Amino acid sequence: MDITKRSFVTTIVTAAAIGAVNPALAADAEITWNFTDEYQQTSVTGEAAQFFANRVAELSDGRMEIILHHGGSLGYKSADNFDAVGDGIVEAANSFTGAWQGYDPIFMLSLQPFVATSIDEAKELFDVASDRYNEVFAEHEQLLLYAQAMPPSGIWGKEPLDSAEAISNLKMRTYDPNGTKTFKAAGAAPIQLSWADVVPQLATGGIDAVLTSAESGTKSAFWEHLNHFTVINYAMAHNLAHVNKSAYDALPDDLKAVVDRAAVETQEYCWNALVTRSAANYETMRANGVTIVEDVPQEYLLHLNKSGQVAVADWLDAAGESGAALMAEFNSRVGR
Repeated sequence: MDITKRSFVTTIVTAAAIGAVNPALAADAEITWNFTDEYQQTSVTGEAAQFFANRVAELSDGRMEIILHHGGSLGYKSADNFDAVGDGIVEAANSFTGAWQGYDPIFMLSLQPFVATSIDEAKELFDVASDRYNEVFAEHEQLLLYAQAMPPSGIWGKEPLDSAEAISNLKMRTYDPNGTKTFKAAGAAPIQLSWADVVPQLATGGIDAVLTSAESGTKSAFWEHLNHFTVINYAMAHNLAHVNKSAYDALPDDLKAVVDRAAVETQEYCWNALVTRSAANYETMRANGVTIVEDVPQEYLLHLNKSGQVAVADWLDAAGESGAALMAEFNSRVGR
């Protein structure tokens, strides 16, 4: 479908969805933005988006409304959001950067295997990457609103996946090319899938394991299909909230200030929420019969780390000198 037809169809779908969510919103506010997110309302990204929308409404005294569309309800996955926002089809979105490998290597930095595996390291990595994020968004008629790191990725499975033998030829979902390269090198049979396709594939037996966070698996009740979560701290991927530049530029100065302040507060909220999120997820998982495999052999972790160096080397080749400089700066900040 060409972009003109797609824009026309999306406009109809968006208008219908807005009316279904709250027909009074558009009438009550001077300005409304549509904000799409592939993930559920109760997910860490969904809750951050709600926080942002609430702060915009409060700070603007109801003059501006952010209308949230969770679970990909407008038909957009993260891979679609870059163009959808850049083209002005929707004003804003939350997106998983692993879906944007074709736009710029910077979007894959946070997904490098075993590079940032703690909250502090994820913060440092965002600080290192933020200027380049902003540069690429500017090149595509967009602005960065706020960023959040997802909780560390582990492996959901039907048994402990804590050895090279356990993952041998395992049909497992990965979320980006890095994960696919890493786990193929480690001996598994990885399949890259968008988040929206994961549960259907679990239900039909298309996959037997999933590389994702405890957070994501909890929000999708993975225990209906998988009853083990092996902690490997694979990566803490960045999700970015971004806005169409023309939509932002069209705001009066006072509402620009509202959006800016709400975005800063939301980013702070996101980082703070990570501190308690994993513990809460683990409690929920155990209550639903999930075994959390935390005592993972160091030999296995070294095997995975070594397997991941293929992906890291490919990223450095693609990112060139600027990418190498960013990685070196990050390693210096974390004392490596």
